Amino acid sequence: MNISVLGAGAWGTAMAMAFAAKNQVLLWGRNQQAIAAMQAERQNTAYLPGFAFPASLQVTADFSAALAHAAGPDNLLVVATSVSGLRSTLEACLPYQASNIVWLCKGFEEASQLLPHQVAHAVLGDKMAFGALSGPSFAQEVAQGLPCALTIASTSATLSQLVVQALHGNAVRVYSSDDMIGVEVGGAVKNIMAIATGMVDGMGLGLNARAALITRGLAEISRLGVALGARAETLMGLTGVGDLILTCTGDLSRNRRVGLALAQGKSLENIVQELGHVAEGVRCAQAVRGLARQLGVDMPITEAVAGVLFDGVSAQQMMSRLLARDAKQESH
Repeated sequence: MNISVLGAGAWGTAMAMAFAAKNQVLLWGRNQQAIAAMQAERQNTAYLPGFAFPASLQVTADFSAALAHAAGPDNLLVVATSVSGLRSTLEACLPYQASNIVWLCKGFEEASQLLPHQVAHAVLGDKMAFGALSGPSFAQEVAQGLPCALTIASTSATLSQLVVQALHGNAVRVYSSDDMIGVEVGGAVKNIMAIATGMVDGMGLGLNARAALITRGLAEISRLGVALGARAETLMGLTGVGDLILTCTGDLSRNRRVGLALAQGKSLENIVQELGHVAEGVRCAQAVRGLARQLGVDMPITEAVAGVLFDGVSAQQMMSRLLARDAKQESH
């Protein structure tokens, strides 16, 4: 199978390497200088240093060549941009003959508050089969070949089977789901909860507090997901509770690192600059707060995180406000 991956950041590179175990993969990046370095060094020293590319993985800065490589009903185009870049990337793909498109990003489009599959439907209509590949996974561990499990979410059974065929095996297990809302809500909102958990850990509030926050964070994710039409059981799976646990507790989590830095009193601008990577939870917090208010969904942790990120609230004030909330029934 021919597979093209659009986006040569850490996650796009790691997934290109994973797909290359069984397929001919072309990794595209817009920075010609960076791509030339990857071609020469056979690794992505900027975003994923120390992991050599397999022979079946090639790189290019030629967008047309990348799209042509993935053309046809038996091949796959993988979009590895951030959520903010998804719409424009899909629009650029329209003139080509890509039949099957999968994206790796997690979040809500900030301006429209749309999930990725809603953005895709707005751009692509019914012209192509599309889906979201999500689940608990860090780029470094995937590149290292360590075991992980992912979910392909699509309403197209044919596309889901194509992704399973392309990726399942060796260290990677791939499950399928037709609940795109549930898969994408879980993948998006867990990043906000990881920022909150990072703040809790950064303030030294203990493991009890961390466990409570993650659990109540799952309740928020479930409330929003069900309100949007997700199945509750999806949020108990890999792309819900699984991804939540990993991103909230793993030291490789960018969003968790944002929270740790916020607890130290660093400004968001400096944190993002030091991070050098996209932390999707930052943009997602604003969109989810607005959407929750529109829907009347109670999301106090999301409100608190957005307050710290955008309203000048300190991490300490955030925690005081959460602890001062009225008691709730556990099932609420």
